[in-house]
Amino acid sequence: MGGPTAPLDGPGTRGPAPPGARRACPAVVRDDLGHVCPAWRAGDRAGRPVPATVSAPDLTRPPSTPRTGVWPAASGPRDRYTFTGPGTEPLRILLVEDDAGDAFLVGELLAEAGTPADLRVVESLGEALPQLSEVDCVLLDLGLPDASGLDGLRQLLRAESRVAVCVLTGLADEPLGIAALAEGAQDYLVKGKVDGVLLTRAVRYAVERRRAEDNARRLREAELSAAESARLERGLLPQPLIQRVPGIEVHTFYRPGRKGVLGGDFYDVIQTAPRRLSMLVGDVSGHGVEEAALGVELRAAWRALTLAGVPDNALLAALERVLITERRSEEIFATVAAVDVRLDQAAQATVRLCGHPPPLVIVGDSIRPVGGEPQIMLGILPGSEYSPAHLELPRDDWALLVYTDGLIEGRVDDDEDGRLGVDGLIELVRGYRRRGQPLDALPDWLVGQAEERNGGALADDVAMLLLTSQTTTDEGSRR
Repeated sequence: MGGPTAPLDGPGTRGPAPPGARRACPAVVRDDLGHVCPAWRAGDRAGRPVPATVSAPDLTRPPSTPRTGVWPAASGPRDRYTFTGPGTEPLRILLVEDDAGDAFLVGELLAEAGTPADLRVVESLGEALPQLSEVDCVLLDLGLPDASGLDGLRQLLRAESRVAVCVLTGLADEPLGIAALAEGAQDYLVKGKVDGVLLTRAVRYAVERRRAEDNARRLREAELSAAESARLERGLLPQPLIQRVPGIEVHTFYRPGRKGVLGGDFYDVIQTAPRRLSMLVGDVSGHGVEEAALGVELRAAWRALTLAGVPDNALLAALERVLITERRSEEIFATVAAVDVRLDQAAQATVRLCGHPPPLVIVGDSIRPVGGEPQIMLGILPGSEYSPAHLELPRDDWALLVYTDGLIEGRVDDDEDGRLGVDGLIELVRGYRRRGQPLDALPDWLVGQAEERNGGALADDVAMLLLTSQTTTDEGSRR
């Protein structure tokens, strides 16, 4: 800007002075762009400070030829200005400044730079806090009536707002601006050293830096969440604790649901004797970290109790006590399928179901669910008895599929209740066997078919254990 021109008539001026007389300092002047401003501001622009006292009406008087923006129609204090510009979304700026001259200058600089902006002006931090969600950037003076120094910035940052913050400091307070950056401000500006272009750039950079900081924070949170989920997944889905059992193979499968959030599905397999296997598949109600952690506790407790030789009829009662003790609310329950398989000369399986869908017994091309009375989930009626179902298995050519309900709850169009269900799952397995495909690929194929019928990824996560005789796998490969 150029220097000030002739002073305006009005308050603070006295008309022509007699020759040789000293004139009083003008209160306001009009600069070479035709804008009314405090005389000391105009002096600053010209490098010649001029002391003056300025009234609020003078500060809000419109320029003689406005260049951009919407200006007050009449004299009087003003707390909001809108500066328009082509093709750019206006910056939403909240100026927290109790000095009317400084507030006026910010509006002037934005207007002269042609910056599309919606500028709001308040005089205290208390007025600013309720408006943080409505703006992109806050220009914060560090000397306010209700907050001095960095205290105002700290209050602003504690408000949990994602708004960018630029602090305004005086010429002698530049170290304070640097300290504000360490506290969390995106930038600082020194009053008297800022023009319109610099102010606009500082505000835009502050907004973009804030967005970058938010994106980095969200990325870090996602990475931490993924790492936590990976640790929980290892607890939910351990490596089977078995040595090689001649003629027997164990296949495990897990897939998270549509939202990719780790749920409470879990499984485990333990070899408790040379020809004896214990299997567990369970599902804690709900989804999320807490449910997954509870599933880890139940699985670890089951493994410890099984290795300790706790009888099967007492093991589920002990699991239920763990569930009741560790759950965060009484509404949380768990479904469990516990299977004990003895691979002696006459193979047998003992199955206990606690609200869990029935496992499928696959013998050649015959597929049937494990029978027995439906029984209640763990955690609903503590102390319930869980009667076992006993199965006689052939010497070879058989398989046992244990799964969670996420596999059968996918939607299908040709079913009366709109769900795949146990009957639909049996038909899928039967069709797979008729095509002569190897059973070790059955879990992946089943989930693919369920997702195809569902029209996309399944909503719930799916865990499966598939126990097969070696003959079954070999026979399926040769068909």
